[in-house]
Amino acid sequence: MSKAHDRSGGFSTRAIHFGYDPAEHLGALVPPIHTSATYAFPDTGYGARCFTGEEKGFIYSRIANPTLALLEGRLASLEQGAAAVVFGSGMGAITATLWSMLEPGDEVLADMTLYGCTFSFLHHGIGRFGVTVRHVDMTDPQHVAAALTERTRVVYIESPANPNMRLADIAAISRLAHARGARVVVDNTYCSPYLQQPLVLGADVSVHSVTKYLGGHGDLMAGAAIFADAELAERVRLYGLKDMTGAVMSAHDAHLVMRGLKTLALRMDRHCQNAQKVAELIAAHPAAAVVHYPGLATFAQHELARRQMRQMGGMVAFELHGGLAAGVRFMDALRLVTRAVSLGDAETLAQHPASMTHSTYTPEERAAHGIAEGLVRLSVGLEDAEDILADIAQALDRAHDAGKAAGASAARADASSLSALF
Repeated sequence: MSKAHDRSGGFSTRAIHFGYDPAEHLGALVPPIHTSATYAFPDTGYGARCFTGEEKGFIYSRIANPTLALLEGRLASLEQGAAAVVFGSGMGAITATLWSMLEPGDEVLADMTLYGCTFSFLHHGIGRFGVTVRHVDMTDPQHVAAALTERTRVVYIESPANPNMRLADIAAISRLAHARGARVVVDNTYCSPYLQQPLVLGADVSVHSVTKYLGGHGDLMAGAAIFADAELAERVRLYGLKDMTGAVMSAHDAHLVMRGLKTLALRMDRHCQNAQKVAELIAAHPAAAVVHYPGLATFAQHELARRQMRQMGGMVAFELHGGLAAGVRFMDALRLVTRAVSLGDAETLAQHPASMTHSTYTPEERAAHGIAEGLVRLSVGLEDAEDILADIAQALDRAHDAGKAAGASAARADASSLSALF
């Protein structure tokens, strides 16, 4: 068996070697980048067989490309799936997959908290074409059991959820959904295949914004969907990707993602180590009202996290006393940590949903979706932990001191108003 067809080895070994043998490519250690848009057929019969699916050759790069195919094989291997399809963005993966799985009259069950663009697609995209979308609290599988109907075709989960870290029991929900004939799609972006494997837990599709941890360096846009069923993957490729979205990943970006995969395990270990320290620091600070991090024993779903995640991840969310103003004060006090809305990069990134990604929501709408006014989301990076901790500590101090000063000022104003009455 050639090295290109060897499926053995551990996670990092497969991330580096799976699907490629230098001996089959003139000895090149790094896989070549195939930039061709179209492909030549040796004869008409071969081309005809490719179009009918009898032959697995390449036709046109909107459908498949050798560089992308290698990446798809590696991702399928890392998630222990049957097949994968890659896309030009995470939203490309989500929309192409759902367009391919749903028809008018079908229903989607989704958690109360979703990434904002996913929420928009469900309600303002596919929801406009006869698909019903209902939200249910998926932190308790029994809520899902009670909500499933004969029309439910997809149960859509983020675990952990963006941005407040809610978890869903993927195995339990998958069993319930399958008993009613529904499929389960899990957004696994926060974990990557290294920390969590939804297909092993029973889900049907695992989707990723590859822009985040899989790429890992903030220098590309990409998405992926990994499938337990190869036939569903082919439908998504030939319908959702080819016809409905055209959300094609470039060969250059596929090359960068494969470079990122080589260090994924090392990076995720460091992200998790740093995030644990950050979460513990914030939890001990008087400015913090609550910290949402699966690695803390105080996290409500800590035991579930230990069951379905290898480690607790690089994302930390926390709520500050003082609400919106405290969140802004914290954000503006940061020096090393970068104010930015992505995640999974080498740099530690911070965002305040109420003043940034969810600023167009009313406070009531934010509350309905579990997004507190003082909620801050951190993507803890790869810098030295001591430097990250020092910056976050001084920003928490600033937010806390400003909050105390504001409280004292309000108390003085109240006292002055009272004295004026007598």
